[in-house]
Amino acid sequence: MTDGVTHTPETVVRWHDALAISEVLSDVPVRVDVAGTPVIVIRTPQGDVRAFGAECPHKGAPLEKGAVCDGRLACPWHKAEFSLNDGCLIEPLSFDPLPVYPVEISDGRVLISPHPEQQRRAPSSRENERAIIIGGGAAGTAAAVSLREFGFAGTITLIDDDGASPYDRTALSKTVLAGKAKNGKPPGLRPDNWWSIHAIRRIRDKVAALDVGTKRITLADGTGMDADHVLIAPGSTAKRPAIPGVEKDGVFTVRHAKDAEAINSRIETGASRAVVCGGSFIAMETAASLTMRGLDVTVVAPMDVPFAHVFGERAARRLMTLHEEKGVVLRTGRRVTAITGDIRAEGVELDDGTHISADFVIMGTGVTPATDFVADLRAPDGGIDVDERLQIAPGVYVAGDAARFPHGSSMVRIEHWRTAEVQGRQVARSIMNQSGMNQSGMNGSGVFDQLPWFWTQQFDAKLEYVGYQEEFDHADFNGDAETFDFTVTLTQQGRWVGTVTAGRPKVTGELVLHGPPEKAV
Repeated sequence: MTDGVTHTPETVVRWHDALAISEVLSDVPVRVDVAGTPVIVIRTPQGDVRAFGAECPHKGAPLEKGAVCDGRLACPWHKAEFSLNDGCLIEPLSFDPLPVYPVEISDGRVLISPHPEQQRRAPSSRENERAIIIGGGAAGTAAAVSLREFGFAGTITLIDDDGASPYDRTALSKTVLAGKAKNGKPPGLRPDNWWSIHAIRRIRDKVAALDVGTKRITLADGTGMDADHVLIAPGSTAKRPAIPGVEKDGVFTVRHAKDAEAINSRIETGASRAVVCGGSFIAMETAASLTMRGLDVTVVAPMDVPFAHVFGERAARRLMTLHEEKGVVLRTGRRVTAITGDIRAEGVELDDGTHISADFVIMGTGVTPATDFVADLRAPDGGIDVDERLQIAPGVYVAGDAARFPHGSSMVRIEHWRTAEVQGRQVARSIMNQSGMNQSGMNGSGVFDQLPWFWTQQFDAKLEYVGYQEEFDHADFNGDAETFDFTVTLTQQGRWVGTVTAGRPKVTGELVLHGPPEKAV
């Protein structure tokens, strides 16, 4: 490696000879080391060579393994999208852009400065406007962060009755209950001091009522607040089925950080046997985490093969077998009819008369949107119908679990973390009147049109899904189920409805960037 020094009026930039230009192919990221800093180099179809930080700001994923399409790069782990023009964030899960490093081409070599360029800030505007966000989860946090990123200089108030600073809820069942989280807590979505630094007011309270016409919010303590822009993003509450004993001590749900804290406390005081009720993602991820922690875990699920209706029979059976291989006892096709024990849960009774002893019980039986404060707007499933811009009225938006948005001839509601964050960012764009950003999943009119993606981590297996979780009549399996290296294409009467992958992140990444196959170019 050779170094050169270029003197400019403002600074001294040391150039590092990174690689030959011939090694940089169009739309294929190449990872290099620049003075100890990992950098990816990529050539655009127009021939421009650019250099960015090689690790996703979200969780550190290696971006050279990401998917590239139409000037965008998708993180291989959680599908954050970045612009290959300037490294800016297009879609979450990251909330930060990529560092951009100056590049020069000399004598067929790519020279890169180890000093990243200064990030540009959007000009401030809307100084006299008020935005109120109901809910501090994925959608609410994404909206608040994006508003400041886009230059919104008015007041932002985030209302949430969860006492913790907004955190990564997906970590609860995946890492916190497995005992792998730092300090036993889920990571924050932003550093604790970020909120005060960016002048975002956080109120710990519940919203009692919202007048959509006037945008007036009434808190549970009677306080009234007025806004110019309102985002309804309250998330969901965990369901507790109406079975005898469900309110006993030792019956938990996994929805909030305090839930995981209570379960961990029970384990630390000697609990070693758990029954997990339900075949949901939360239920099965929790079962895997507790098993990895050394507990004896029994899952009681009403369906014969959990996830067969989502992943297809073959992929779902392999995941089911993995649980059995790791020691999980599966009682599928069964339902819990009662929680036993005098005061504290001591086990469960099943619909076939079987009794299973346990030190605690976890209900992983689904969620319902927390929209009681706008009961007149609720659909039967608890969601709220919105238009293609996620609006229910001028200046009033809904995002996340509560949003029922148009898809084809029906209204759909997606309970996925990334979709919630993407929708929150979309609302921020709408408030700032940003449109014509086709590469960010919007059409020229600012319509929400991002293909949903989610993932589940169970033991050492990660499965990804792209689609709207529609019904399918055929699952085309390609790959090796045993090693979790496969693609499943789901169709309904020949129409693509979803793709499932294991060990093939680029397949799902390209779909997220391209859109559904019928739209792909």
